[in-house]
Order: sequence, then structure tokens, then C-alpha cells
Amino acid sequence: MIQSIIYQAPPDAAQHRYFLRYDRANASTEYQTHSHPWGQVIFVTCHVLEMRVEDERLLTPKDIPIWIPPQQQHSSFNRQQSHFRTFNIAADLCVGLPEKACLLRVDPIVHAIINDFAERQLEFPHSEADLRLCDVLCDRLALAPVQESYLPQSHDKFLAPILRALEENPADNTTLAEWARRVYTTERTLARRCQQQLQMSFSEWRQRLRFLRAIALLELGESVQDIALGLGYSSASALIVMFQQQAGTTPDRYRARLG
Repeated sequence: MIQSIIYQAPPDAAQHRYFLRYDRANASTEYQTHSHPWGQVIFVTCHVLEMRVEDERLLTPKDIPIWIPPQQQHSSFNRQQSHFRTFNIAADLCVGLPEKACLLRVDPIVHAIINDFAERQLEFPHSEADLRLCDVLCDRLALAPVQESYLPQSHDKFLAPILRALEENPADNTTLAEWARRVYTTERTLARRCQQQLQMSFSEWRQRLRFLRAIALLELGESVQDIALGLGYSSASALIVMFQQQAGTTPDRYRARLG
């Protein structure tokens, strides 16, 4: 059964330049569509966060935050228990940040500041030192490279059915050439549409899909060997290579970091 939650902002949020929230949502929890007058950066600390912002779907794994500009309608659905932190920025301080919702490839400075705030459970920065840290955080976010989505989608008549089929069965190892035959086009056309529509190759998109599924299965306690075979890899070592390319660490180390 899906639990529906209405977002509740702190009563005095509008009086502050910045404020932070530390939330936990149970599995099968939906945050209803809402908006707010401030900008919001959402850091997921475990599992994969799936959001809809102005009818666009955004997915992100741990460590890649989502930026939502002021006044943009958004909602989220958590398939599994989700922990996340939000850094909220007054609208007049959002100048220089993207005008459209996106993912931000933030640097270690951003993570260090957010982790410090979380350890202290800081909600409103009152001291001059904490306000300066928030200003630095805001500056670093504005410098972060933008990524529209970790796993972009397409409405293209050739690509859309392929992407839907792979989301339903990430273990499918069908080649791009075979997919082209199934949708009555050429491999070259499909490869070109992937770059145009997804800004990445077909193999990179499928690898990202498998990475997101691997994260969810690791957090459920499945073995690396079982995850590898269930995602279409011939061995655990092949999964480990993919995981290191995407996360910079091995599946076991990632799981250990989750505690």
C-alpha cells in the first residue's frame, strides 16, 4: 500500500536565507506534487531517488544531488526506504544556479559541508561561521557541472520502446543491431538517436540502468554473484568492473559504506 505524504515546510522558513531538513521516508511512500518559493538541493544518502519535476523524470543514486529551482512543481516516489537531506536557498540567492531542475556533479567540498551540518543536525544557520559555510556551499553548487538526468528518457519512436523493455528487464543483452532490426531501422540510426536524445551511447545508458538496479539489490543484501547473474553479466568480476566505473568503488565497499 502506498503512503501519501504532504510536504510540510518549517513554519519560519521564509524568514531565513538558508535552512536544512533531514528526512526519512518509508518504502512505497509518495510525496504529493508541490512547490515552494525557495530553491532546493536534495542529497539522497541511500537507495535511488526518483522524482518528477514539471513532468520530467529525474533519477539519481547516492552522492549526486538534485537541484529544484523555486516555484517548480515536483513530487517523488520511494520504492524503498529513503534517507535524504535538503539544502534550501532563498529565491534571491538562487542567481547563478540552473533555471531548470537537474542533477549536479558536486565536489568533495559540498559533501564535506553537508555532512558537517548533518552531524550537528543544523536546521537554521544562526552563527556567522555557519552562514559563511552556507554561502560557500551556494557558490560551489553554482560551479557544479550540470547533468539533466542520470538515466534520461526519450519519446523517440525508435528509442522509447527499447528503453521501456530494458527497464522491465535490465538483464537483456540484446545488441543494438538486433534492436534496430526489431524496430525496423538501422544500427547507425539508433546509435545517432542515442547520442542526440540521451547524450550518451546505448551501452552507457544500459550500464547506468544496471548500476541503479545493482544499488537497490545491494541494499537488500543480495550477493554480488547473484546480482551479476540477475543483471545479465557472465560473472561477478564483470559487475565489479562496471560498478567501479560508475561509483569509483567496488560493490562490497559501497555496501560497507552504507553501514
